[in-house]
Amino acid sequence: MIGVQDQQVEELLRDAIHQMPLTKEAQLVSITKQVEPKDPVLFFAAAARLNKERCFWTSTKDSFSIVGVGNIFEISANQDRFQYTETTWKKLLGDVRIYNPFQAPGTGLVSLGGLDFDPQKPRTELWADFPRVKFTVPEYMLTKNMDDVYFTINLKIRRDDHPIQLMKAIEAAERILFQASKEQHGTPRLVNSKVIAPEQWKQTVQKAKQEIQQKQMDKIVLARELRLQFNKQVNISHILGDLIKKQSNSYVFAFEQNNSCFVGATPERLVKVDKQELLSTCLAGTAPRGKTEVEDQQIADNLLHDQKNREEHDFVVQMIKQGLNKYCTDVHIPDTPVVYPLKNLQHLYTPVTGRLKDGYTIFNVVKELHPTPALGGVPRDLSMTFIRDYERLDRGWYGAPVGWLDSNDHGEFAVAIRSALIQEDEASLFAGCGIVKDSNPEEEFEETRIKFSPMLTVLGGQA
Repeated sequence: MIGVQDQQVEELLRDAIHQMPLTKEAQLVSITKQVEPKDPVLFFAAAARLNKERCFWTSTKDSFSIVGVGNIFEISANQDRFQYTETTWKKLLGDVRIYNPFQAPGTGLVSLGGLDFDPQKPRTELWADFPRVKFTVPEYMLTKNMDDVYFTINLKIRRDDHPIQLMKAIEAAERILFQASKEQHGTPRLVNSKVIAPEQWKQTVQKAKQEIQQKQMDKIVLARELRLQFNKQVNISHILGDLIKKQSNSYVFAFEQNNSCFVGATPERLVKVDKQELLSTCLAGTAPRGKTEVEDQQIADNLLHDQKNREEHDFVVQMIKQGLNKYCTDVHIPDTPVVYPLKNLQHLYTPVTGRLKDGYTIFNVVKELHPTPALGGVPRDLSMTFIRDYERLDRGWYGAPVGWLDSNDHGEFAVAIRSALIQEDEASLFAGCGIVKDSNPEEEFEETRIKFSPMLTVLGGQA
């Protein structure tokens, strides 16, 4: 640790207590300091010893990570979820005292979380541990931005608090968080794998094709579940480490809630905001990787010129373009997609840039874009109604926006695909695909099988 700043933290706490308004019973204080390099995965692993819920976010290609420990403030809602979350976040920013000289993305006051794919879909026991929407301000947070690493302390102070006592509690937590982890290594052994209702899923694909033809729809996205059982409890930090190594072009995330953890490695950005500058991603159209360089290039060329995949990709491009034009100026979209390679799969990819208009925030864009045609369908209302009525799966947070935002007008949300809900020694994996009028149920089933592979391989299974 860079010890010279510890005395400054105590002085800031003393100052915050002294200046606390008489009208307030408590004051949220956020203090960020720069620290020596620390591996975010090791920090996440060490945090298990504090017995507090953890969250993890990394953009591997950007060398950017956030690890949150504990919960000092929570935003949760069942109705008007976007409006309530934004309003509550803005009110919190008006009340908190923030000491952050760095202004780097992911520093200062940060909230991390996600929400349900469809709040109108009845819940099952599968997602009982997760609220329909939850954003958390952690008690302790590590942020890694390229070569710089920051540590943020968020706490509620009262007028009768003593800064020396507060510092002792903070230093005790820091010693645990910055110590080397002594966790056991090794991946749990997979003892059972169960495909949930495969024949019923194929029948639903056939039903979707009929609906598309009868109602002149373009696309319905259907997802399914693979349930795994292990010989012991899954270690989330090991899973995160493996995902970072093997899915280098993805967002790796984890959100703990009670006895469950939602974890994944998604390639699909929904939206990123840096002040007013916005970046979104169109990612639709899928093919496997080849076993050789020649085969891989041939598959990529076929994907780039495949009519079904190009149409599926264009659905997403047009929807994002239409949505961003409401909230952005200077929207730019390339004329043609490129192939975006991952370890197990490759996708058609088109970036979209723009500039947020005054008065709009990342929440406006997330609400407008979710669900994209890559996760819901076209048209949105009809496809969502079909999914709600006929899909057996309780998607919960699968396929929904997860991400973070900070007090400096930075934020990023990804679409939570290539993911699993881990519950101690069991896990549910999720995968979906776009159904169109010419879809073949067996081929679509095979596509979802391939999409299980990023999570399945790190959990000790085979695709």
